[in-house]
Amino acid sequence: MGGIVNIASSTNLLTDSKSLQLVLEPSLQLLSRKQRRLIRQNPGILHSVSGGLQSAVRECKWQFRNRRWNCPTAPGPHLFGKIVNRGCRETAFIFAITSAGVTHSVARSCSEGSIESCTCDYRRRGPGGPDWHWGGCSDNIDFGRLFGREFVDSGEKGRDLRFLMNLHNNEAGRTTVFSEMRQECKCHGMSGSCTVRTCWMRLPTLRAVGDVLRDRFDGASRVLYGNRGNNRASRAELLRLEPEDPAHKPPSPHDLVYFEKSPNFCTYSGRLGTVGTAGRACNSSSPALDGCELLCCGRGHRTRTQRVTERCNCTFHWCCHVSCRNCTHTRVLHECL
Repeated sequence: MGGIVNIASSTNLLTDSKSLQLVLEPSLQLLSRKQRRLIRQNPGILHSVSGGLQSAVRECKWQFRNRRWNCPTAPGPHLFGKIVNRGCRETAFIFAITSAGVTHSVARSCSEGSIESCTCDYRRRGPGGPDWHWGGCSDNIDFGRLFGREFVDSGEKGRDLRFLMNLHNNEAGRTTVFSEMRQECKCHGMSGSCTVRTCWMRLPTLRAVGDVLRDRFDGASRVLYGNRGNNRASRAELLRLEPEDPAHKPPSPHDLVYFEKSPNFCTYSGRLGTVGTAGRACNSSSPALDGCELLCCGRGHRTRTQRVTERCNCTFHWCCHVSCRNCTHTRVLHECL
């Protein structure tokens, strides 16, 4: 995981194909040997991986913007900080959303023709129902999942509980992208009569994937090493996760899993890698997670006013310009102490 996350935080981010030769080698130094080989075998895919990771970071920040842990990132080689080396719910979400981001971006890039080694998924062909048939350009989710599994999971080393947790959450991210795919159709016929439809499979938005994964974060399963109590069990059978509470169901491939309690994220801790909530904007009238009482961890909040000038009363004049007035108003801000 360190390798793929570092692409997103690197100053060597790819911006266009012309800069590829200039930045390829510095970026690849962050990756394992297997990951570098996969990049070289699939020309054009590094742009997609990098874009998918950046989208995942933005989605993480959006989903947790109103919580004590708001997916903070920092410049440098350790984008998400020490939280990725823990085994808590937040770690689980980071692994799931970054894995989903790579799979989503690669699958979309295939159908856009920007990766040389893959195309649209053309395997669905022929009649699909009495008034529709398969056609068009389906997003290549199978290539995205396969590449994501090979590329992202190869960054994980070891055979401990953290290793199993990370692999499970990586797969949960990819599975969510797959399960949220939807069928899209286009009508054909005289005057739009829709006598027949052509249909294809389309990726969900990454926002839709993030919404599902955040719900899974809230319902994540706490796990421990499975123990079959059988000396004849194979190594693969022994490497499995079981719920910490025997009364709970084993985690499904869609579930996020964790094995240690989260920090409270209220105060700064260099040891834990938490930045705290001091200075965070809060909602003084909300009883929810974004409210000052919960977000500020009971420390209280300060209120200040800010004068803001914005464009307003804009008018379009033919042809062709827009004129606006400047409106100044006072905004009340609440910040955690």
